[in-house]
Amino acid sequence: MFISPGIGSRRSFLSQMGAGLGAVALSTLARGGVNPGKPVLDPLNPFAPRVPARVGRARSVIFLFMVGGPSQVDTFDYKPLLQKLGGKPVPETIRKAVEGTKHANVFHGCKDELMASPYGWRQYGRSGMWVSDLYPQVAEHVDDLCFIHSMQADSNNHGPASYQMHTGDIRPGKASLGSWVTYGLGTENQDLPAYVMLFDAGPLGGAANYSNGFLPAAFQPTRLRDRGTPVLDLLPPPELADGQRRSLDFIRDLNLVHREPRAGHTALDARIASYELAYRMQSAALEVGDLEREPEGLRRGYGWDHRDAKTRNFARKCLMSRRLVERGVRFVQVYDMPDKDGWDAHAKLTDNHTPRARWTDEPIAALLADLKQRGLLDTTLVIWASEFGRTPMMQGELGRQHNAAGFTLWMAGGGVRAGQRIGSTDEIGLMAAEQPVHFRDLHATILTALGLDYEGLSFEVNARQERLTGVAGGAQPIAGVLA
Repeated sequence: MFISPGIGSRRSFLSQMGAGLGAVALSTLARGGVNPGKPVLDPLNPFAPRVPARVGRARSVIFLFMVGGPSQVDTFDYKPLLQKLGGKPVPETIRKAVEGTKHANVFHGCKDELMASPYGWRQYGRSGMWVSDLYPQVAEHVDDLCFIHSMQADSNNHGPASYQMHTGDIRPGKASLGSWVTYGLGTENQDLPAYVMLFDAGPLGGAANYSNGFLPAAFQPTRLRDRGTPVLDLLPPPELADGQRRSLDFIRDLNLVHREPRAGHTALDARIASYELAYRMQSAALEVGDLEREPEGLRRGYGWDHRDAKTRNFARKCLMSRRLVERGVRFVQVYDMPDKDGWDAHAKLTDNHTPRARWTDEPIAALLADLKQRGLLDTTLVIWASEFGRTPMMQGELGRQHNAAGFTLWMAGGGVRAGQRIGSTDEIGLMAAEQPVHFRDLHATILTALGLDYEGLSFEVNARQERLTGVAGGAQPIAGVLA
C-alpha cells in the first residue's frame, strides 16, 4: 500500500535525491566524462593510435580460429577415465548432472556409448601439460600457453556459436572482436589496415562473424591474400600512376564538400578514409606480403616446403600474421578453413582431425617460436579457439557430436600467465565442472589484456549502450589468466 508523504517529507526526499544526483554527476566528472572507456574518434583518421584506459601488456592480437569444433578430448583435454570407459555408456551421475542444465541437448544425435580417444597422449614441458599426438609441435610450447578447459557456449549449432565467439551474441549483426579492438585502440601503422583477415574459405555463418556490425564502417576488416598482391587491384595502371595523387586530392576535396552538411555519416567518412589508406597501402601492403624476403630456414620452419599443400597454405598465413603485427597491425584474424567441412567430425574422427592437425601444428608452433625469438610474444596475444568442442560420446561411425557444454582453448603472450590450466571438464570431458567460462568473460579478458575498459568500451545503438561483453556487470576477466 502506497502512503503519500507529507510536504516536509517530500521536500526532504527531493533534497536528498538532488544531492544524490549531484554526487553522481560529480563522480562522473571526476572520471573524465560519461563513458571513460569510449574513444573519441577523428572521422577522417579513425585509426589514429589511442591511449587505452589502463596499461595493458598486449598491443596486438593474432586470433587462430579453428573452424568447425575440434575435439577437446582428442587434442588438449586428456581424460584417463574416458580411455578406460570406451565402448560403455555415460556414467549415470554425469548424465544426470548435464541433463539438469541448459546443455542437456548435448546428448541429441549421440549413441549412449563413450568413444576413447584414438590418439596417444604425453606430458610436455616443465608444466607437465598433456597433449595428444595430434599436436606434437605445439606441445613443445606448452610452457608458453595458458589452457582454458572449461569454456561454454550458448548454442550447439555452428553459426550461432561462432557468432557468439566473434561478437558476443548468438545472433548475427553485432560488431566483431577485431572491430571492437580497433575501435578502442586504433592502430600503430597508418599505412596498413588495422584489422586484417587471412583465410581460404571463411568461417561457418559467413561475414557476420567478422563484420563491424553497428560500429562505424571504418572498423570493418580488410582481407589480405597470402599469395601474390595482398589486395587485388591495389596498383593503378601504369599510365595513370603519375597523376594518381592529384586525382585522389581532387576526389578528397569533392568528398569533403559533400560531407560538410552530412556530419556523422560514417559510411561516407569511411569511404574518404579508405581512399587515403589504399594509397598508402600500395607500397606497405606489397612489402608485408613479400614473404619470400624471410630467410629460407625460417620459412621452412613454418612448413613452407611441407609435402601437404594445405600445410603450406596455413604456413603462409601464420608467417604473414607475424609480419603484420611486427609492423603495428592491431588485430589479425586467421581462419584455418581450407574447405567446407572444417573440424566437423560427425563420423570418422581420425579421417577429419588427423589432416587438419597436420595442416596447422607446424605453422602454429613456428609462429609461437618466431614471435618469442623476436620479443613480440610479450606484446602479442595469440589465441587458439573454435566455436565449441565435441562430445566424448560416439556419433555415427566413430564420430563425435557438437559440444557447447565444455571445451578447450588456449592463449599465449600479451600478459597471459604461461604454463597454466584454468578450469576443467568432468571426468569424461563432457561438461565444464570447475570454473565454467562464458564467451563474455573471455572477451573481457582479451580487452583487459589490451588495456581496454571492457565495460566502458561501448557504442550507442538505438539509445542503448552496446558492449562486446553485454550488459554492464555481466562479465569479468577470467581469474588466473592474466599476470
